[in-house]
Amino acid sequence: MTIPKELRERLGIRGGDDVVVREEDGKVVVEKPVTRADLAEGYRARAERGARLDEEMEGVSAEADGALGDVPEW
Repeated sequence: MTIPKELRERLGIRGGDDVVVREEDGKVVVEKPVTRADLAEGYRARAERGARLDEEMEGVSAEADGALGDVPEW
């Protein structure tokens, strides 16, 4: 299968690269496969976002404790 050069360059597909071909809503879709490296990078990015959110929430919790005082243990 020949993919136009402009599309190959935009999508980072080089001659000989593997692609996934599938049908979606009556159309043929060609895309780069997801690699283990892609998945690992996605999981790393998600973990970093989670860590940043945890840090932000610690600050927010400390600020709320300072403004509201201790919450009673019911």
